[in-house]
Amino acid sequence: MLRRIDGGEDLGLALADPRITALCLGPGLGLDRGAAGLVGAALDWIQPPDAPLIDGTDAQIAAHLRRYGRRVPVVLDADALTLLASEGGFEARLHDGCVLTPHEGEFARLFPDLNGPDKPERVRAAAERAGCIVVLKGPDTVVAAPDGRVWIGGAFYERAAPWLATAGYGDVLAGMIAGLMARGLLPVVAACAAVWLHQDAGRRLGAGLIAEDIPEALPAILREIGA
Repeated sequence: MLRRIDGGEDLGLALADPRITALCLGPGLGLDRGAAGLVGAALDWIQPPDAPLIDGTDAQIAAHLRRYGRRVPVVLDADALTLLASEGGFEARLHDGCVLTPHEGEFARLFPDLNGPDKPERVRAAAERAGCIVVLKGPDTVVAAPDGRVWIGGAFYERAAPWLATAGYGDVLAGMIAGLMARGLLPVVAACAAVWLHQDAGRRLGAGLIAEDIPEALPAILREIGA
């Protein structure tokens, strides 16, 4: 059930296990060098232990990794986003299995030039630049894919749930996206589904909820919709 991970190399070895099909990284991670190493390992190619070894040029090694390696779908949230923002050219390290889940402050640090009142357009541009799914959280959560598609999960009117703006709710959303990806959903589908489920759980629970209440509401919702 639990495995201790000591640094990026250890995480890379753990991710070589094909039973691990998704990763959520960021909540409670910290901002030290060890945490940065974990983010780096999460974004690297993973070569299974039984893959043949190769020693060649950079191009040959890259082709070998594309053939034998894999990249584990990963949700990057909270401290992981802060670490990304501290690096120049971080977009080159991301891949199409990544989902970024910033709030407005984190989005501004990641994409300081993407500002203005048109939130869907800002998120669309960010997803295109990063080459992965971007989920900008808020009462009008926007999910964007790098191909230009945009979805808005509006928690307004009868779906309003302002009490979701409480400590830890974003961590739960990140975990839900990772959980759905672990079940085999594509990152964009997992992100959109998790946003809807997250909002619906908050709406049903009502005022006074804490973040830990949200997962407890999910089984009833999933049974109701036949998932």
